[in-house]
Formats: sequence, structure tokens, C-alpha cells
Amino acid sequence: MDKMSLQRIEFYGRHGVFAEEQKLGQRYYVDLDLTMDLQPAGVTDDLTLTVNYAELFYLVKGVVEGPPFKLIEALAEKIASTVLDSYTKINEITVKVTKPHPPFDIHFQGVTVEIHRKRA
Repeated sequence: MDKMSLQRIEFYGRHGVFAEEQKLGQRYYVDLDLTMDLQPAGVTDDLTLTVNYAELFYLVKGVVEGPPFKLIEALAEKIASTVLDSYTKINEITVKVTKPHPPFDIHFQGVTVEIHRKRA
């Protein structure tokens, strides 16, 4: 299988356990690795035979900038299930969600959750 990757897509969401996080929101980064057969699109140069990553961006934006989740684990699951439900060409997906500024008095580059899901 082939892979398409979208890296460090930036969104503004309102996820978190604390009310202030859901009220104020913050930046989130999402990375997607999609496993699928890219040969038909590569041979024919036909967009309908692959995943239009501009449309995919807006689909994921709707999830990340939509109703809040307490956990980024739940956000990652929702992204994965929404993408797999919307694009039957995708066999597997890896979703990484990074919250760069968790509400803690520590200095680091954020927390990242990475999940991998396969079509049933």
C-alpha cells in the first residue's frame, strides 16, 4: 500500500478538561498518514482516483474546530472515524494530535497523542 501524509495542519479548537480551555481555545496541530492505493491516480493523473487533500483538510477542520472534547484522545478518535467513514479509498489512518500549550506550569513543546486505525 501507498501512503499520503498531511503534516502539521494547524487548527484552533476548544478542547480540554478545564472550562477555561473550552472557553478560550488554543492552537492544535494534526498530522495524518493515510494508507491507500495511489497507483490508479498516479497512472491516470485523475483526482477522482485519490483523496482530495483540500477536501480532507476541511473535513478535519470541522472536527477540530467543532464541538469540544475533554481529551485529545477522543479528538483523535473522532478524526480517524470521520475520515474513514468519508473516504472508502483509505484502508488505514494514523492520526497525531498535538496540543502545544497544555494548561500546566511546565515548559515543553506540548503533548501529542498518536493513534492508528484500520478499516474493519
